[in-house]
Amino acid sequence: MTLERHEERVAHDLACLGFGGSDWLRPTEREDGHVYDVVVVGGGQSGLATAFGLLRERISNIIVLDENPAGREGPWDTYARMVTLRTPKHLTSIDFGVPSLTFRSYWEAAHGVESWERIDKIPRGDWMNYLRWYRRVLRLPVRNDARLDRIEPIEKGLFRLHLNGGETLLTRKIVLATGIQGGGQWHTPSLVGNRLPASRYAHTSQAIDYAGLKGRRIAILGGGASAFDNAQHALELGADQVHVFVRRAQLPTVNPIRFMETSGLIARFPALPDAVKYRMMVSFFERNQPPTNDTFERAAAWPGFHLHLESPWLDVEDTEAGVVVTTPKGKETFDFLVLSTGLTTDPALRPELRDVATDILRWSDRYTPPEGEHSAVVDAHPYLGPGFELLPNKPEATDRLHGLFAFNYSGLISFGLSASALSGLKQALPRLIRGIADQLFLDDQEAIVADYLGYAEPEFVGRWPRIEAAA
Repeated sequence: MTLERHEERVAHDLACLGFGGSDWLRPTEREDGHVYDVVVVGGGQSGLATAFGLLRERISNIIVLDENPAGREGPWDTYARMVTLRTPKHLTSIDFGVPSLTFRSYWEAAHGVESWERIDKIPRGDWMNYLRWYRRVLRLPVRNDARLDRIEPIEKGLFRLHLNGGETLLTRKIVLATGIQGGGQWHTPSLVGNRLPASRYAHTSQAIDYAGLKGRRIAILGGGASAFDNAQHALELGADQVHVFVRRAQLPTVNPIRFMETSGLIARFPALPDAVKYRMMVSFFERNQPPTNDTFERAAAWPGFHLHLESPWLDVEDTEAGVVVTTPKGKETFDFLVLSTGLTTDPALRPELRDVATDILRWSDRYTPPEGEHSAVVDAHPYLGPGFELLPNKPEATDRLHGLFAFNYSGLISFGLSASALSGLKQALPRLIRGIADQLFLDDQEAIVADYLGYAEPEFVGRWPRIEAAA
């Protein structure tokens, strides 16, 4: 089967499911512009799938905004530097149960059925090609080079979105499908940020010219999966040496995500009591995610790879010879530093939320853990409603937040692996779509019920001759 023939299969499957029917929502217009029913912010895998899910519910007055050029949405062609995805290839995510939309079906159409058995994990570049195909074949309404700068609440259920360049849009609902960093910001330790010029370091989330660092000595801070992704990538592009510094005495070996994927925990996590969610997510952050075996082996195979355990950075100093890094084991000089230091989740860090950040309910507002189990990291996360909606921390903030959904990494504590993990999208997306559709329906219930009570369009028009004769 060719990919072209496969697209015919997709079209037929969608037709069989009744995809593309007319909207049930009334169009909304104002003097100051058209009002979208939903604006999805972010055109990566979560944003594209959200758009498809809404279209399946016959909600088509929508648009997806992404700040990147077309085809460069999400991390896969920007800062993700792994060779393959870390997720097992058999897990489904954004297909909504339509077999022809799964990555496996796409792969087999493009490369043959036998080739699926030969791959261990999904190649990163092929996953991005699948997302481009998914967007095209489903004709999703994505607008690129459109960055959201500010969300302005106007009245209950209506927002004005301020975009780059001064343009504004009106919408009833907003979905922040903004990925891992969408709930806060990437973390740069003050030791580095306050001591070094920006030319001397970069976070793994940034564009890094590794080819321009050919022949140089690079130091990476952090022992998570992205540290080794970047190490192998830099060495492959010609770095002379890459040193990975880890504060732990040994690398993490257990990946709790693998347990979550096979235990029913991902699907049922939202049903857990708050105390259990809190305790489990504290453990999740403490464990960290180890590198995949193939990524570590790929990095370690290079003669220029060096691993330093029990070696937190105590000091950094910019000198003519390079950046001097001090650890408990001594000093070393490098040409460039790379920070694999994760992120901080906190709505107050998001510039687009500056008008509403103080209104958002946090975990610290809702749950107090037992003495000794407190986690500032967990506490800062928003406490989300059952459909990923942001909740108010005071009654007077209710109208300002009504219609704002956080489908990004900030949902981790409330929903576990969900919006920003391929492992969780299969379970999270239907919950999000149901939450949005239900809220739109309830917002319009008065008009919908009135239309129902006044509905009088005849359906039966047959006549029975014997009745007419008797008359």
